[in-house]
Amino acid sequence: MKTRRALTDRQSAVPALAEAFREHGFEGASLAVLSKATGLGKGSLYNFFPGGKEEMMAAVLANIDAWFVAAIFQPLEDGPDPQAAIITMFDDVTAYFRSGRRVCIVGCLGLNTAGQAFSGQLAQYFSRWIRALAQCLEKGGVPQGQALALAEETVSGIQGAIVLARALDEAASFQRIVARLQATLLAALAASPPAGIAPDTAKKDAT
Repeated sequence: MKTRRALTDRQSAVPALAEAFREHGFEGASLAVLSKATGLGKGSLYNFFPGGKEEMMAAVLANIDAWFVAAIFQPLEDGPDPQAAIITMFDDVTAYFRSGRRVCIVGCLGLNTAGQAFSGQLAQYFSRWIRALAQCLEKGGVPQGQALALAEETVSGIQGAIVLARALDEAASFQRIVARLQATLLAALAASPPAGIAPDTAKKDAT
């Protein structure tokens, strides 16, 4: 019989807490549920997280944010090749959400009253993603207004695709939507001259 490995520090408990919140939601994840998910007694949970469920969720969101900063935001902001950065973004997001079967904790929090306690973190998460993606598109020559509109549509489209795939229990719908979003962004890059190059020059180079 496989026994649960004892969690001996705060950080090692975060992934188990994330899955519990993902499955049950913030309101539905009682201390009993969180205790079972982590294998920790309630006393140990409070020892690691004196602030209770709110501190546990804050730790989960901080962990998610750290992953997105390293894997998504910084490559979009600093990567030298916009097309490669966007393709990598979609690959990593798809893997992260397990082809749409995994509920996005951040997105779900934004849909219920529990999200009010974490509104600052939620706003920062979504605004940075949109800003980083828009910046990447602008670097590839897409006009500022169009880049921002595409970034907003893409981030909202990914979140919507996660919810839809979960509701339909159909991972393929997530993959289809994400593929269309990616194709739209790559087409916008292909139709735009690289930043710093005049449109007339780009047309001459193409011929």
